[in-house]
This record gives sequence, structure tokens and C-alpha cells, in this order.
Amino acid sequence: MAQKDQLDPETFSCVICLDLLKDPVTTTCGHSYCMSCIKGFWDGEDQRKIYSCPQCRQAFTPRPVLKKNTMLAALVEQLKKTGLQAAPADHCYAGPEDVACDVCTGRKRKATKSCLTCLMSYCENHLQSHFESTKLKKHKLVEPSEKLQENICSRHDEVMKIFCRTDKKCICYLCTMEDHKGHDTVPAAAERTERQRELEVSRLNIQQRIQDREKDVKLLQQEVEAISLSADKAVDDSEKIFTRLIRLLQKRSSDVKQQIRSQQETEVSGVKELQEKLQQEITELKRKDAELKQLSHKEDHNQFLHNYPSVSHLSEPTDSSSINIRPLRYFEDVTAAVSELRDKLQDILRDRRTKFSLTETEVDVLLPQPEPESKTRAELLRYSREITLDPNTVNTYLLLSEGNRKVTYTKQPQSYSSHTDRFINYTQVLSRESLTGRCYWEVEWEGVVEVAVAYKNISRAGDESLFGCNDQSWSLVCDTDSYEFCFNNIETPISGPVSSRVGVYLDHRAGILSFYSVSETMTLLHRVQTTFTQPLYAGLCLGDESTAELCKVKNTGVISGFMCQML
Repeated sequence: MAQKDQLDPETFSCVICLDLLKDPVTTTCGHSYCMSCIKGFWDGEDQRKIYSCPQCRQAFTPRPVLKKNTMLAALVEQLKKTGLQAAPADHCYAGPEDVACDVCTGRKRKATKSCLTCLMSYCENHLQSHFESTKLKKHKLVEPSEKLQENICSRHDEVMKIFCRTDKKCICYLCTMEDHKGHDTVPAAAERTERQRELEVSRLNIQQRIQDREKDVKLLQQEVEAISLSADKAVDDSEKIFTRLIRLLQKRSSDVKQQIRSQQETEVSGVKELQEKLQQEITELKRKDAELKQLSHKEDHNQFLHNYPSVSHLSEPTDSSSINIRPLRYFEDVTAAVSELRDKLQDILRDRRTKFSLTETEVDVLLPQPEPESKTRAELLRYSREITLDPNTVNTYLLLSEGNRKVTYTKQPQSYSSHTDRFINYTQVLSRESLTGRCYWEVEWEGVVEVAVAYKNISRAGDESLFGCNDQSWSLVCDTDSYEFCFNNIETPISGPVSSRVGVYLDHRAGILSFYSVSETMTLLHRVQTTFTQPLYAGLCLGDESTAELCKVKNTGVISGFMCQML
């Protein structure tokens, strides 16, 4: 046991197979190997006819004839009997993915280094000679590589230590004398050094770009967070504002109801008081009539004349001049005021200033927008209004149809009821809806038609009632082959393609009125810039055998359309 404890198994191991020596032989340099291991190693050197020791690299010429070292063999056998056995761990052996040692025989160990001079890979044990031998210390050791043979010239079987810049490839020194003669060649190490510098510069540039991009990513992340915070705040603020607005409208609605009911109570109380007085007067008059009737039947003339003065005297009648019967119209002023408020609120919500648009990284919220200049209908249709014609204003020679959107000239007068708003002298009609804010509508026409806007208080009779012949209306006269604009008795010829459809855009607040010829494209015919002092109404004036219709057009404004439906 003392022998087992004192002896190192590696002392009796072959550095080629790393196992206990089998048929041990000893070279003249003093190193021992398995007979089969050293023969196999030298068989690989037969081509060069130079045979060396795997450990010290001492060369032998010619190939030595080795004999079994009987003393060493006996010692190894004795060691085996005592149980001493070299058994390297499995993890030291090369697997399919590892680079195997080129010196090991049998089961090969993992290579720890590859030698670019020897063009061989060595395990840890076989590599020791490169650290012990002065000559081998000068060899270039690298991480284990299976591609060492790629450093050998396939044509000359020499190590490729030269780089041809002309052909951009590694060559051996013999290639410089043949195929690469006269080419620009440098040592491969020099070329590597130069390319290494370029590589380092490229890496620095890449690392700088990585840092720059990381900064950009961080900034963009901050931008995303800022946008999200701003959007969240805008949503919260909008909800609070709309909540306050709804509460304000509800409170205002409650106040209006209360005022109406209070006024109702006052009005009804006054009416009932007057009603009671009149009822009392009726009772008194009936009693007086009965007395007079009774007196009229008296046959005694003296009694008749005696009682007549007292019976015939009548009390003063109750003043009923304050009675003004207005069925269902006592509070029409309130309704008109609320309707006007509704229209103004709709105009505000329909206005593009209540919309927001996201373009790239900018957000425009509640910003004023210019009048749309698009030659398509898309922009204008955002402001489209559903308009109907007012039967109380239509001339008797006009016939309304299609839900009061279409008007047709007739030769026979229609039986409309009398109304102070009706046009008398000209075949004209106004819309029922007032127009404020931004509005757009289209008119399909045939014959000779005036497409106009006018104030509500425009005259209903006389020459000054014709659209365009006063300072209260603006009119585009559409004929079969021409246009003409009229205002305050001033006529202006308009050039442009004649189309059976005319579009009208109104920005009441900005004082802009525009007329368009509508076909496959939008053509601006005439624009008016002025100041409107009252709400406007759409107007139509028809010549003989003419028709005009307020078209149904689709509102493409998502927000304004939705909010208008809410109101």
C-alpha cells in the first residue's frame, strides 16, 4: 500500500495514448512509449523521413529500431497487480463537437491548443513539450481549430504565410514564384495587422452607432411615454369638461323648465282671473236680461216706465282688449331661443376646431383650420347639413315634394294657407333651418334656378324681395350655359364649367360664402368675403319649367356627426 501511495500513475503512462505503458520502449532521448503508439506516430512521419520524439522533438535519422524495455514492462505489470491504473475522466475525451488531439492514439482526448507551426492540435498532456522545449516555445499556439489544414497550400503542401493583395487570398512562398509572380504580396501577419486596425475602427464606429441608436430608442421611449401621458390627460380633461358641460346644460334645462312653468302659472292665473270676471259678467247680464224680459211683459205703462231706469242700467263691461289668442305659441320665443342655442352648439361641435388630427409626431387639438381648398368633396362633406324647405315661405306657384327637399315650378297656383312669411311676387322659398357656423349643402337643378342665402327678414313682396336685389341676400343664377352672381342689384358674370349640381359652403363666423360646380371634380365658381350679422337661410328661386332639389349628402365628419346626433 505504501508503494501505491508513493507512485504517480502518470509516471508510467504513455504520453501518446495516456494509458499505462503496453510493451514499453525507450528512445535514445530517454522518453518511453507504448511500442504500438510510437510506431504509429513515426508511421505518420515516413513521408518526410525525419522521425522525432513526441515530447522533446529530438530528431532521429534513420528511423530508430526499438526494443522492449523489459525492466519497465515488469514494473508496469507489478503496478497493475497492485491496482494502480491510469483512468482519465470521460469529460477529458473528445466528443463529436470537440477538436481531438492529433497525437493521442486510441480514444482521443480534447485538444486544448492548436499549433499554427506544427499544424497539429494537442491535449493538455501532449502540449507540455511546447512549454518545455526552447525551440517549441516559439511556435504560435491558438485555440483548438479543425481548420488547420486550410493553412496548407493545396498545390505545394506548404504553410501559407503570405497574402496576395492582388488576388485577395493567402498563398505560400512557392506561389509567389509561379501563379502570383509580380503580384502585390505582403506577409500574412502584416496584412492581418492592417486589417485588424480597420476592424477596430469599424468596431468603434459600430459601438458608437449602437450608443447613438440606444439614445434614440430611449428618446423615442420617452416620447411614447410623453404622448401617452398627454393623451391620458387630454382624455381626463375632456371627460371633465364634457361632464361640466352636460351638467350645465342639465341645469340650464331645469332653469328653463322652471321659468316656463313659473311664467305659465302667471299667465294662467291672469287668464283665469279675467275668465272669472267675464263669467261673473255673463251671470249678471243673464240676470239683467231676465229682468228686462220680465219688464217687457208688463202691461201697466206706468209700472214699466217707473222700473225701466233702474233695470235698463248696465254696469261697465270687463276690458277684454288684452285677450290675444295664440294657440300653442305663447312660449315660441323660448323654443326659438333654445333652438338657436342648439344650432350654435351644433355648429361649434361640427366645426373642425373641435376635432383633432394626428400627423406624424404632432397633435393639433382645438386649433383653427383654414377653409378647405380641396378640389374633391371629401373636405367639404365634413360640414354637410340636412336642409329642408319651409312651406310657410314658398310661393304659391311652387310645389314642394320629397319631404320638402324638392321644389318644382307650376303654372297653376297651389292652395297654401295665408302666412306672413310667404313670398308674393317671386317664385322663391327659404329653408326651415337657420345656418350658422360652417355648413355645406348641394343643389341639383334644372332649367333656370337661383341658389341663394338670405336673412330671415328679407322682404316678402316687391322688387326688393328678389334674391340678389338687396343687401340681405346673395345669389348664384344658374342658367343652361352660364352663371351669374348677384348681390345688392349688382350682377357679376361667372366663368366655370356648368354642372347640374351646385355646392354651397358657408363659414358664417369667418364671413365666407363659396359656390362650387360639382361634377367629378370640384370647381370654385365664386367666393364672397363679408361680415354676416344674422343667421342665414338657404334660398331657391325658380324660373318657368324649372326644378331644384336639396341633395342628401353624407357627412364624413365622425366627431361632429356623432355629437350632432347627441344633441
